[in-house]
Amino acid sequence: MSQLLSLLSLLILTLLGSTVSGSGIAIYWGQNGNEGNLTQTCATGKFLYVNVAFLNKFGSGQTPELNLAGHCNPASNTCTFLSESIRYCQSKGIKLMLAIGGGIGNYSLASKADAKNVAAYLWNTYLGGKSNSRPLGDASLDGIDFDIELGSVDYYEDLVKYLVAYGKHGKKVYITGAPQCPYPDAHLGKAINTGLFDYVWVQFYNNPPCQYTSGNTDNILNSWTKWTTTVTAGKIFLGLPAATRAAGSGFIPADVLTSEILPVIKKSPKYGGVMLWSKYWDDQSGYSSSILSSL
Repeated sequence: MSQLLSLLSLLILTLLGSTVSGSGIAIYWGQNGNEGNLTQTCATGKFLYVNVAFLNKFGSGQTPELNLAGHCNPASNTCTFLSESIRYCQSKGIKLMLAIGGGIGNYSLASKADAKNVAAYLWNTYLGGKSNSRPLGDASLDGIDFDIELGSVDYYEDLVKYLVAYGKHGKKVYITGAPQCPYPDAHLGKAINTGLFDYVWVQFYNNPPCQYTSGNTDNILNSWTKWTTTVTAGKIFLGLPAATRAAGSGFIPADVLTSEILPVIKKSPKYGGVMLWSKYWDDQSGYSSSILSSL
């Protein structure tokens, strides 16, 4: 009897463990005012990670600028109310990252010293430091997400190292990134090679050689294997558009994802889940609800 109880206890702990540390969905929020607010996004219970997008101007001596589309205007100091939402999300165990870069903007790092300055700015303005100017209010985000698609490819590895160093003296700074699926990523390759990324959500879309095309899973699965066997990172995520119109190409019907792709990629010990672009498009399609139970 006692042996049976012990086995049951072990089974319960195993199930709890898989729930707590299991895989999940990362979502980008902030680029469409019609996608619901941040509190509502976290209240769905569907997302483990939310990337607040984008700080799309920084570096090279520029005054950094945050663009949250129709949600609020950081320049007019109307986004500080988001601190309440940030704390709510974190109380639910959700990690929130500030996404820097994006497909539209003006950003680059001019030198190692520039990377150090940008790291100090990010730490003091959005993370665990202090500044008289905090666009999102006094709450601290959990980390920085690198979605570098434009400009110079240099010094991002230095920015990563400086950010991680801040986390050693206070609240941990999570480092995440969204490289394109051609390996190695042209903009983030050197940064990812630091081995300091906690999560890497690879964009398996808008890149035909390494994405899904109708009836062909070979390219995406081969690319997934390359990333998960080569990159040193905490976990690797399958980055996907949440609707057909969310990207130029690479959309995977939910039934194909759950039946043909997830069963294969989940075998990797590096598997962390799925990243979706974006909350707005997911609202239109219901994609996250269609795949959640299969993750």
